[in-house]
Amino acid sequence: MTEHHTSQQGSSKSYPVPDFPEQELRYPGLESQMDPRPDYGRDTYKGSNRLQEKAAIITGADSGIGRAVALAFAREGADVVLSYLDEEESDARETAQAVQEAGRKAISVPGDIREKENCQKIVAQAVDELGRVDVLVNNAAYQMFRHGITEIPDEEFDRVFKTNVYAMFYLCKAAVPHMQEGSSIINVSSIEAYQPKPSLLDYATTKAAIVAFSQGLALETTPQGIRVNAVAPGPVWAPLIPATLPKESVTSFGGNSPLGRPAQPAEVAPAFVYLASEESSSVSGAVLEVTGGKLP
Repeated sequence: MTEHHTSQQGSSKSYPVPDFPEQELRYPGLESQMDPRPDYGRDTYKGSNRLQEKAAIITGADSGIGRAVALAFAREGADVVLSYLDEEESDARETAQAVQEAGRKAISVPGDIREKENCQKIVAQAVDELGRVDVLVNNAAYQMFRHGITEIPDEEFDRVFKTNVYAMFYLCKAAVPHMQEGSSIINVSSIEAYQPKPSLLDYATTKAAIVAFSQGLALETTPQGIRVNAVAPGPVWAPLIPATLPKESVTSFGGNSPLGRPAQPAEVAPAFVYLASEESSSVSGAVLEVTGGKLP
């Protein structure tokens, strides 16, 4: 691994800042192959029983934000269903181990959530093995850098929407009938919903759709005691970055944020804990921005 300069801006802990080494991972990318490795809170996150005995589903749980949220939820007392692609099995095993080391159940459900049947399977397995669904985190996403609209293949546009929007719809539709008062749905949007880059046009469009979906669903389910919110991160150091952006963009990723660096997944996870816990019992239909000071 390469030595990296670190910064303490905005944090009591030092985190890597660009320039990062040139690296290009094959999609979907593995956290184990990244340099530097993302910090998901393994050595730092301390729970305080805010999700004791809860049952949570997290998509894209193998790495990045999903892994950090899985660890945080487990250390807060929740059992976790981990959804991920077959190709991400090695990373997912590390996530499952972190959950189990926290003394909680880790239920692995690999499969492509673009397929409705796989989404239904994830919820069914949560209900079968944990008895209910208290928290649903729709985190999995797909993006690919393109220079302009004419370079976006039709099938890729379809894939972005199937992964980022359709899967969220399928999972929410399957989970809501099993959710009781006090349950929480957290959908992952992005600063791209408000500041879309032409190079991520289709991805940004889905992230804006997620905001509207979350706010609309909140109006339906909040009277039932099921809260729906979104988290909109700014740049976060995760496998999707070196797996989908040009090498030259990876080296400087997040350097133009007020923090001067991308967020680490461990810095984003507490937002999900807040929205999943009773501490946010009056928060629904909200978008919680974790952008490192970038204004939406």
